[in-house]
Amino acid sequence: MSNDIAAGNTTSTLGHLALGLTLLAFGLGGTGVIDHVTAADAAGLATWVGGVTLFLVGLLALRAGDKAGGTAHTALGAFWFTWGIGAGGDASADAAGVFLLLWALLVLTLTLAASGSGPFGQGVYGLLFVALVLLGTGALADNGTLGKVGGWVAAVAGLAAWYGATAAVAGWPTALGRANRSAVPAA
Repeated sequence: MSNDIAAGNTTSTLGHLALGLTLLAFGLGGTGVIDHVTAADAAGLATWVGGVTLFLVGLLALRAGDKAGGTAHTALGAFWFTWGIGAGGDASADAAGVFLLLWALLVLTLTLAASGSGPFGQGVYGLLFVALVLLGTGALADNGTLGKVGGWVAAVAGLAAWYGATAAVAGWPTALGRANRSAVPAA
């Protein structure tokens, strides 16, 4: 395995920690795997850690000249803050579905823009995109199964973001190394 770390700077690492924890809590709540815990129960975490922290980290990244990281963290901070404030409110399932699908478009942009960060960095945004599409479609179609699958995908995205940030701090690998395939001499 290689020791290349995708999330190397401090703001990126803090942003991935905040995103990972928020996605994990949100995703696990959406799966129904824990009795009496729903995605809406993650609203406080989503508002303050996913929302405010990510937004501030994004502003710091933009100030430091990190256009891609700053844009991603600021936009995701706005998403989580808005979702956290509105969770459990009076919005219809259709309004929630449209909200999630619109934000999925933003995350699709982040996924495409992260192509230079490698498959690991792009994978987190790709999984978040898939989760939001499943959750939004599930809300619009009143299909709880799609919502649960979306919750699992969000939880996996959260674990991936958390691992990337933890790897950056701990010096763990985030990329698989290529095997040395030198020619084996003939016998």
